[in-house]
Amino acid sequence: MSRMMFLNTTASDIPATRKFFSELGFEFNETFSDENTLCLIINDQTFAMLMTPARFQDFITGGITDTSKEREVLIAVSAESRDEVDAIADKALEIGGSPWQDAQDHGFMYGRSFRDLDGHVWEITWMDQSAIAG
Repeated sequence: MSRMMFLNTTASDIPATRKFFSELGFEFNETFSDENTLCLIINDQTFAMLMTPARFQDFITGGITDTSKEREVLIAVSAESRDEVDAIADKALEIGGSPWQDAQDHGFMYGRSFRDLDGHVWEITWMDQSAIAG
């Protein structure tokens, strides 16, 4: 069975968040987006629901993680090449994201990470599938 995935987290400024991820090349499902929520399309089965804290609070009990101090999740997205990893990470830093950790280079796998406008960590990763296939 093929499963869909919906990652849900906060975005304090929906218009700024839309601009940030648009500039990184992402698109949105407008059916599930409004002034309080963005439905970021990762692929045809995976979406990130980015909600204002007030809207997010409608779905949870307890508090919302302070991303300036702690991590609640690491969001990893694949890239087609090492160059694409660098292009996305560099662009994220250029348009307002902040650095998180140093690049990780394991030869067959390469990744970089950044924090988005709300401090959520996004990892962009490339893997040489032929190196791990057998």
